[in-house]
This record gives sequence, C-alpha cells and structure tokens, in this order.
Amino acid sequence: MQTIDWTDFERVNICVGTVTKAEAFPEARKPAYKVWVDFGPTLGIKKTSAQITHHYTPEELIGKQVLGVVNFPTKQIGPITSEFLLLGLPDSAGNIILVSPQAAVPNGGKLH
Repeated sequence: MQTIDWTDFERVNICVGTVTKAEAFPEARKPAYKVWVDFGPTLGIKKTSAQITHHYTPEELIGKQVLGVVNFPTKQIGPITSEFLLLGLPDSAGNIILVSPQAAVPNGGKLH
C-alpha cells in the first residue's frame, strides 16, 4: 500500500450532510439512485448517483446523515452530473453500506 502524508489527507474534503431527496435512476447501467444531500450553508445541496439499492429504499434515505467527498471535480454519469462522492463500505457480498455519524452533527462538518 502506498503511504500519504498528512497534507495529502488534508486536501480531501470529506463532509457530513443530510439526504434531502432520493429517487430511482433507471438510466443507470447498474441499479442506482439519484441522491441529493444538504452539506450546510457553505456548500449547499449537491447531487450524485449511488449504487446503494440493496440496503436502502429512497424513502429510508431521506433524513439520513452521510459522508461525502465534496472536492472532487464533477463527473457526468449518464444524464446527471455527480457533484460529490457518497462514501460507503462493502458488506460481505459487496453491497454498499453508507458511512454515517453515530449521532447527529451539523451539516457541513469536515471529517478530521
């Protein structure tokens, strides 16, 4: 594994936000949702696509706090422009479980 120094880590802006909207993404090649997350007053609401359909329904996602990388360049995913990377970990079958804080925290907080 390649190591990085502290300044490399500091350049990655991982923030917490709350899911405000989630809907099916039928145009995606693999099952996915379109997800909108409120990252607070400075960053605002950003959207992305996420292959998280195995463990979540769109309704379950609303109000959930999640972590995302908010300083990657935008990426075109089919008909939508992804504005951040939603973070998760694979379960034993490879299906994604979202990373979330254990207690509510203010939207926009940066991971340290």
